[in-house]
Amino acid sequence: MLFFSFFKTLTNQTVTIELKNDIRIRGTLKSVDQYLNIKLDDVDVLDLDKYPHLSSVKNMFIRGSVVRYVMLPRSEVDIGLLEDATRRGMLEQTPLFLKFGEYMICCARLDV
Repeated sequence: MLFFSFFKTLTNQTVTIELKNDIRIRGTLKSVDQYLNIKLDDVDVLDLDKYPHLSSVKNMFIRGSVVRYVMLPRSEVDIGLLEDATRRGMLEQTPLFLKFGEYMICCARLDV
């Protein structure tokens, strides 16, 4: 529930999602459910030369089990709140947040 609550606070923010098949998608987060399925609007595929068939896609529903990383602007992350929530959630799972340029990357095992 830690990530579900966290991602719910990011609705209407721009996020970049990397899928397990290496497709990277940027869009506006519209909704997320308890299974971490994500709905994006205003979708842009970052490597359009490699995936031209996705050029006309503007809305997308992404199943949570195919997400590798969710990257968000560092300015949108409240580190203190996240650290407190992580401490409380340590017994359930151990999430990992990495700095990647101007982004914070959220990594977690979703197949537990």
